[in-house]
Amino acid sequence: MKEKYMANIPFQPEFRPALLAVYGAKDYRDFRDTLIELDRILVESGTEDKFVCQHLAACTEVMSDRKHAFRAKFVRKALRHVILLASSGLSVREFAARLADSRLFQWFTCTEQVDGVRPVSKSTVERFEKMFAEGEVAQLIHELNRMAMNPETAKALLLQEQPLDINQVFADTTCVEANIHFPVDWVLLRDAVRTLTKTVSLIRAQGLLNRMSPPGLFIKQMNQLCIAMTHAKHKKNAKRTRKGILRKMKKLAKVVSLHAQRHRDLLLANREKTEWSEAQAGQILKRLQNVIDQLPAAIHQAHERMIGERQVKNSEKILSLYECDVHVIVRGKADAAVEFGNALYLAEQKDGLIVDWRFISEQPPSDGRLVKKSLKRIEANYARPLGFAADRGFHSQANIHHLDALGIFNAICPKSVLALETKLEDERFRQMQTRRASTEARIAILGNNYLGNPLRSKGFKNRNTRIEWCILAHNLWKLATMAAKRRQEMRKAQAA
Repeated sequence: MKEKYMANIPFQPEFRPALLAVYGAKDYRDFRDTLIELDRILVESGTEDKFVCQHLAACTEVMSDRKHAFRAKFVRKALRHVILLASSGLSVREFAARLADSRLFQWFTCTEQVDGVRPVSKSTVERFEKMFAEGEVAQLIHELNRMAMNPETAKALLLQEQPLDINQVFADTTCVEANIHFPVDWVLLRDAVRTLTKTVSLIRAQGLLNRMSPPGLFIKQMNQLCIAMTHAKHKKNAKRTRKGILRKMKKLAKVVSLHAQRHRDLLLANREKTEWSEAQAGQILKRLQNVIDQLPAAIHQAHERMIGERQVKNSEKILSLYECDVHVIVRGKADAAVEFGNALYLAEQKDGLIVDWRFISEQPPSDGRLVKKSLKRIEANYARPLGFAADRGFHSQANIHHLDALGIFNAICPKSVLALETKLEDERFRQMQTRRASTEARIAILGNNYLGNPLRSKGFKNRNTRIEWCILAHNLWKLATMAAKRRQEMRKAQAA
């Protein structure tokens, strides 16, 4: 059954009504032309069909012909929705609203049919993004890049005489900020009280009661303490006042934690008496346990920093109760000296296609340590590049020796001013360093136009998935823009 559908999946594509002619509105027409070219690249390159086949081949479920065809349509629809979501730069909620309103969006996602429009909900769009196995999207990115570097497919898809190449690689790193508030120590206690209290209220609403004050009273008391803490810094003896307020917060947080533990035990013992399924109850218990486990450390951290006035190592800090993989990243930028998130390494070729990346869950290493593994991945997916350029953060003696051993031209900016003056005498070094400046713009485009600032996906795994989809959408949009521009030039030449 699996081999039967690898080469050919028997399903009838949806009939899509033609787009209406729009006069004027150049920005819209450019956007539409690019989206049409993107659709053509997906179809004519076979990328879409191959992705669907690979996904179905990985499924272990035995399916009938009808269910196989339905699954193929579903995967195709999911692919197009997520690509368009990343390309639009909209939130999931805004994107779902635009799907019901925009005829162009409906045409691309195949939701506009002769008898009406059937857009999906925001929850379905979010499920589309997370339904594929790890590595499927990354494989699709590399396959698409290889097509652009193949002379035959580049001419057919991009309308270019010369294919793209991997001769020069330009790398840089950035911080992908997590969607958390600024990690103030006493605010963590407020977060803990709110989460525990609201979760306890859900359990009590199911009839599982333990003696305690009304849950809303604890939130009210914590809010009053937060207001007092905010205004204490403007008063006399501000330091002593803030310490006193923190002690009250600690006491309140411990009381709420005890109530939460008792209600957790009630739910474990009496889950059958509630309306919740085992999975729903498990989600509630997971939410409770996550905060209960971290609360003692959060209290200790606030005590050390505010009452003990002692420093806490960045590696030991709790920055968020809900995002455990977030780190303090100090890069000394003018607009953000300290950032909270995860490091992202990107490498692009000279035409702007992203060919390598790594989203780092742990505390990021120095930039120089990323070069060797990056070159290994690039060579495995494409070919060995002829030159590698990066800023001075990537400079190290180990990288100099490694690039020399591989025969790759070293265009990494040296840290020494004297060494830089010597390197600037090389014309090739100057050209690659001049081009490298555009890599920072590429990172800004990916961050601002695709990922969003901050990245709103929750959990490191989901953020990594979102980044891969955005890289795929970015590369597709880049290729579609090149094809649309070339088609306009051909039309002008024919008109002349």
